[in-house]
Amino acid sequence: MRVTVTADKAGTARGDIFVGPYSASRVTGQTGALINDNSGDPVWFRPLPSTTLQNTDVKVQTYHDARGGRAQPVLTWWQGSIALPPWYTNLPPGAPEPGGCYYIYDRHYRLLKTVFAHHGYYPDQHEFTLTRRGTALFIASKPVPMDLTPYGGRKNGSIENNEIQEVDLATGRLLFSWNALEHLDPADSEEPAPNSSSPGEVWDPFHLNSVDEGPDGRLLISARNMWAIYDVARRSGRIRYQIAGKKSDFTFGPHADFSWQHDARYRPGNRISLFDNGCCHLPDGAPAQVSHGLILSLDLPDRKATVDRAYYHQPPLESPTQGNTQVLGNGNAFIGWGQSPYYSEYAPEGNSQGSASRNLLYEAKLPGSDISYRAFRNRWIGTPYYPPSAAARAHGGGNVVYASWNGSTQTRAWRVLAGSDPHSLSVVVKHAPRSGFETAVTTKSPGPYFQVKALNARGRVLGTSRVVTLPGHGRGGRP
Repeated sequence: MRVTVTADKAGTARGDIFVGPYSASRVTGQTGALINDNSGDPVWFRPLPSTTLQNTDVKVQTYHDARGGRAQPVLTWWQGSIALPPWYTNLPPGAPEPGGCYYIYDRHYRLLKTVFAHHGYYPDQHEFTLTRRGTALFIASKPVPMDLTPYGGRKNGSIENNEIQEVDLATGRLLFSWNALEHLDPADSEEPAPNSSSPGEVWDPFHLNSVDEGPDGRLLISARNMWAIYDVARRSGRIRYQIAGKKSDFTFGPHADFSWQHDARYRPGNRISLFDNGCCHLPDGAPAQVSHGLILSLDLPDRKATVDRAYYHQPPLESPTQGNTQVLGNGNAFIGWGQSPYYSEYAPEGNSQGSASRNLLYEAKLPGSDISYRAFRNRWIGTPYYPPSAAARAHGGGNVVYASWNGSTQTRAWRVLAGSDPHSLSVVVKHAPRSGFETAVTTKSPGPYFQVKALNARGRVLGTSRVVTLPGHGRGGRP
């Protein structure tokens, strides 16, 4: 899967880009977990064996070992089968039932932990956050039988319920849960209850899609189908205040309202960030507004929300599902456009709908109908536990040696060795600068045995490939 970079200006934050490419229709390339650099070249890719499997929320986090007192950077993601809402009616043929798990990988791309949900719920794709306590906070879901007649549905219906769960990573023990049905009223949903007789149809009134933990332990929970964000007291589970939705505790300044939102996060100074989908489950199918990243300032005493920053796309996008707004360390904002195939980075000041190209620093487009649930820019040092890869081919009057090392972020150049005997190789190219995921190095050496060594910025050897031969040559070096 290759992306097209359409803007790359000075001022972007440091780091690579993390996505989980997939498609609701036909995938261009492969699904999996992908790290790209600013040029659009892959840094690391973990392909999945089937297009009915997907990865979401691929990002860098810190794994705290509460018992050992150590912390290390890790890669995390969800893996399972995605279908766009409602999942119960459009799973692709052959796809597994909704479910999945969360993975934690170390910087050497080795699996550290696999995390599952409790209470009979399945881990869902929306959220997986590691805490400083050595725990994981995530959203889990399951269908629950329910009489839907009070909400305009059928008597023998089912509701898709959600739980916020926290588990101890060392033991897998459930430490905390917050059940949506116990705290939220389905009557406040913007998603109508189904009244058909289809036995497989499940009502999704809440659709929790993010949970963020504040410095004082409070939780910020986004419920997409309620058009609402809730500030929750962790100890009691009580909703301290509701932002938007049918029972909002806040009024809104110009352009501060939102709908079908994703990725609500606490920000310093009584602010929150979110991705406002503004789209598209209204009765006539028209969007309430174009999708955009949004940072709101909350006047808590007067209960009023106003726009602090906004990040619009040019041309305007209407993303019915998914998306995120990441505030970077230098103040820039990185926007994953969800069901639209873009990700973008903006200078801190943002823009407005009337000047959507202002302050755009970086943008790339996924191929075909590929999308990513979220997109992140993170700093990451990858040192693969496996060796580099090499291949050799005859070309013109010489040979070309191809060198790559999936996931290595420190390789800056390649050294090529060759010889007529696999056990007696000598250096034929001392230093060939890395030129992308795979570097082609031309040599006049006849080989037919070749080997590559990955070099860092100081010329130190980081890893050595196995010995490869030109096609058609055996161990003896002759056709």
